[in-house]
Amino acid sequence: MLELTPPVPAAHRLPGLRRALNTLTVHSPLLICALFLLLGLVLSGDYGVGTDEQIQRLIAIANLDYILGSAGIDGLLPYPENIYGVSFELPLLLAERALGLTDYYHIHRLRLILSHLFFIAAAFCCYLLVYRLFNNRLLAIVALLLFLLHPRLYAHSFLNSKDLPFLSMFMIALYLLERAWRRDTVGAFVLLGLAVGVLTNLRIMGVMLLPAVLALRGFDLLATGAWGRRKHILVTAGVFALIAGLTPLVLSPYAWSQPLDYLPSQLSLTVKNPIYVAQLFQGESIIPTETPPHYALTWFAITTPPFILLLGLVGIAAAAGRALTRPRAVFGNTRLRFWVLLLACFILPLLAVAWQNFVLFDNWRHLYFIYAPFCLLAVLGLHWLAAALARRRPLKAGLYGLAGVGLGLIALQMAQLHPHQHIYFNFLVDRTTPEYLRTQYELDPWIMADRGAYQNLLERHPGETMTVFDVRAKSVLALPARERQRLTLHAANTHDPDYVLIWQRDFPQLYLRHGPDLDFNSVYDVRFYNNTFLTVKALDAALMTPAAADAYRELYRQAIASEPIIRAYYDVYLQGKTLTFIREDCRPGDRAVQFGVRIYPDRPELPPGRLPDTGSYRRLYNRAVGLDGSCLAVIRLPDYPIAHIMVGQGYADDIRQAIWEEWYSFQSPGLDASIAAIRQDPQATALRSVFEVFLERGDDDRQRLLYYKPDCSRREYETRFFLHIYPVATDSLPPERRGIGFANQDFYLPHGGGWPGGNCLAVVPLPDYPIAEIRTGQWTPEQGQLWAVELAVEQ
Repeated sequence: MLELTPPVPAAHRLPGLRRALNTLTVHSPLLICALFLLLGLVLSGDYGVGTDEQIQRLIAIANLDYILGSAGIDGLLPYPENIYGVSFELPLLLAERALGLTDYYHIHRLRLILSHLFFIAAAFCCYLLVYRLFNNRLLAIVALLLFLLHPRLYAHSFLNSKDLPFLSMFMIALYLLERAWRRDTVGAFVLLGLAVGVLTNLRIMGVMLLPAVLALRGFDLLATGAWGRRKHILVTAGVFALIAGLTPLVLSPYAWSQPLDYLPSQLSLTVKNPIYVAQLFQGESIIPTETPPHYALTWFAITTPPFILLLGLVGIAAAAGRALTRPRAVFGNTRLRFWVLLLACFILPLLAVAWQNFVLFDNWRHLYFIYAPFCLLAVLGLHWLAAALARRRPLKAGLYGLAGVGLGLIALQMAQLHPHQHIYFNFLVDRTTPEYLRTQYELDPWIMADRGAYQNLLERHPGETMTVFDVRAKSVLALPARERQRLTLHAANTHDPDYVLIWQRDFPQLYLRHGPDLDFNSVYDVRFYNNTFLTVKALDAALMTPAAADAYRELYRQAIASEPIIRAYYDVYLQGKTLTFIREDCRPGDRAVQFGVRIYPDRPELPPGRLPDTGSYRRLYNRAVGLDGSCLAVIRLPDYPIAHIMVGQGYADDIRQAIWEEWYSFQSPGLDASIAAIRQDPQATALRSVFEVFLERGDDDRQRLLYYKPDCSRREYETRFFLHIYPVATDSLPPERRGIGFANQDFYLPHGGGWPGGNCLAVVPLPDYPIAEIRTGQWTPEQGQLWAVELAVEQ
């Protein structure tokens, strides 16, 4: 008879199950880190070369040469690069040389892998810190995943060797800070001092932990009366301060020759970084010195997953509420003081950049380090919620289950965005309306998407070689050598490429000024929530899709149905706000050079002293496409009223290298006709000197000056003009000009005028306030005034 083994009672199975779960929980952090490392090794090849990667490597090379004695202090890169810390870049360079890497494809992969490895190490420190704080492994695992699963920071952990190492080191320093207070030994504070020193070397803002730690030691000093204990506190504080202060100087070769200047220079660079690249924020094009106070906080809010934001806000409320209800405990309770420190590390940097108007750009990357305290506060928020549900175990289990679902959804979004997690936005902004994000926010300032664009071209043309125009031309280095050899790149516009790459930093601003660009001939669109932020365009109908070629042919037919407004090397047609350039029987070289337009608004909304320049004349953003033997290019004009435009083609962002250019006036078409109309105008007063200067009153009753000289030499064109405007009442002037008595609107023709056909021409609107007299001419610092005329203005 077959005997069946009776089932093991559930009570007997439970201890074994618990042991298995406990074993899995204990080892899961290492397994998670190993999994992320494995993913990093596989996925690192999908990321391009960041904007600053090569300059960061050059900084390390220059510093290593100086350390080895093969270059003097002059061999270091010029300011501001020479004062950047190299505590992270030097190890990357040494690893590269130890492995004997020479091809940049392999160097790039190594840099990405090591940077990501440092990020994972910081995440493990986050796990250790939370486990020490709460003695809860499950909560610590959540903290580990919260740190790793921020989409933007995950991508930057590969491509950003400046801001992400600082974030990672900040988390490591916070772990060592808690460890130093827990162990309270000289060795622990030595290690903490080294960490804070390295942090300060990476970015000067790391120095904020120095006074914070000393303040905490001061609280400990006040809380004890024993001399032996006080002596120990003073020794540990002194050792920490000495090491934290000396380490950044030791790690910065530039500081060896001028240590007293190093930290002030770093601080000055942080506060007023000389960067003036315009950026897109909430639909406005702003420069870094003019960012609104809420700039960093807004970027943080719209680019952090909502689940993490919610937990962080709960944690902030819990920590702040405890500190406010028990203020005296802050001085004696080490754990509470730590949470108050985290609050300060998160909130104070945001307040500082808002109050002092620090120079910020590329979203909140200069403040990525605040995610370290915010992540820990988010864990506190989860712990506080779990504690509130402690007596309701099903609800508590549901809370952790909900946390798991939230983290899983973030991981799913990151997988869907790969390799563009760095442009993640949450639901606080519109992610579904076509074109919304592209016209409201910077999407890819580090221009990482071009690697995918090159890969796409290579796949579309197997075995073929292609010529691509790319001003940046960096991420092609992220391709293997055998693939790079199939691409011929040109950053200068003297070559006739097959494709042109339009990248994000300029494109949205031009889009705002000139309306949607004609990108229907795109062959590759990197899309994020249906918003294109990088486009590769074919420049010949043979390489376009049939639909794109047909669309261009339709543009051609619509343009030639009217008469051109300009007949020149290209005929220029105007249809509404669209300029169309057409040249019949065109040769490849005829479309090799970019087109541009300088726009003179009819009623410029600019303060006194600013010329009516909506962008450099050679803000070149279009090229001619080959179309059945003809060449065609299209430029959209802005919607605001325009008085004059100058169009043409040029070799660089400077009118002086123009191949051809023509002037067109919307008030009196043609340059000659415009000047003739002004000369015949009874209101105009002609002042004859080296330049003829005309005073014109436009249809809007606003006055402007027109400078004209036929057969103008390049020297005359390049020499600075002075324009001093004396108002009827000095109250009309800005406060800083009232003591001088006149408004200064000096300008250069390359920035405020043109050189059409060898004729110098500039149109300068005058202020609206009553003017008594104008004095204008040209001058040089060496020769002083070259010529001058004075003009009394009749009101």
